[in-house]
Amino acid sequence: MANNPDAMRLDDLAILLAVVEARGFRAASTRLGLSPSTVSDKVAQLERQLGVPLLTRTTRSVMPTAAGKALVGRLSPLFSEARAALQDAANSQREVRGRLTLNVAGAVMVDILPPLIDRYLALHPHVRVEIMVEDRLVDITAAGCDAGIRYGEHLALDMIAVPIGPPFQRLAYAAAPAYLARRGVPSTPRDVLDHDTIRLRFSSGAIVEWEFERGGETITIDPPARLIIGVDAAAAAIESAGAGGGVIGTFENWLEPYFRSGVLQPVLPEWWSRFEGPRLYFSKRFMPAPLRAFVDLIADQRSTSLAINEDATGIGPR
Repeated sequence: MANNPDAMRLDDLAILLAVVEARGFRAASTRLGLSPSTVSDKVAQLERQLGVPLLTRTTRSVMPTAAGKALVGRLSPLFSEARAALQDAANSQREVRGRLTLNVAGAVMVDILPPLIDRYLALHPHVRVEIMVEDRLVDITAAGCDAGIRYGEHLALDMIAVPIGPPFQRLAYAAAPAYLARRGVPSTPRDVLDHDTIRLRFSSGAIVEWEFERGGETITIDPPARLIIGVDAAAAAIESAGAGGGVIGTFENWLEPYFRSGVLQPVLPEWWSRFEGPRLYFSKRFMPAPLRAFVDLIADQRSTSLAINEDATGIGPR
């Protein structure tokens, strides 16, 4: 028979949440500053008190049981609310304190998010930032995160989404000048099917088809890849293209430095497709002070960018 649940400590429940979020005892122990054996013992004690297994343990992974998943699903919002309340109390003297945890797509870690985080840390020296990088859309509340950054996914109704970084980006294609001199320059998207290609695989396992647009016409191809590299190593894929490995398709902003240096040459630039830039999304229900400060920074950054663009074009508000 289970012991009295009222005797359970909130610290033990927090340890359970950390194990599920980190997907393992060792990773959770690093985050919590405890030994792996202590973390394991605390979870085992909690299971004895409840009289039901909460985790399924194997040599390679730790996964919540049905009971564990249900418990964590109810506890996560409560702990998020509690963290937000504590952070707001700590920030009552106008100095932002606490932790900001973001769950982000790997694509924003190249040149969009890092400069924002650098500026944020300089403005708020008492805030700690943790960034979890994964490409699949997750329940940020259940994952113990304050906000997520994604491209274009359908979000839950209780979420707010604000643009972060460029409002629009383009999917660009490129190859080394020497490669194009040897194999010929594609004149239509379907010509790419006759070329060696370098493709990127997302952590979700997906390899996104290549899409081309011009004058209302859209062409999608799925060329066989000579080389496939995980998106986390996109720089290596671009370097391979620069060494003559074939045609690569990826974010235009990732390729721009290579265009400027002449290492890569644009391929079919009149066919590059445009899409909306990334968005920061978070729950409507609460906004802890570190997240509020980050949203304010994004708004300030966008205002500054708009002002610079207006000065450059000579077009300002009327």
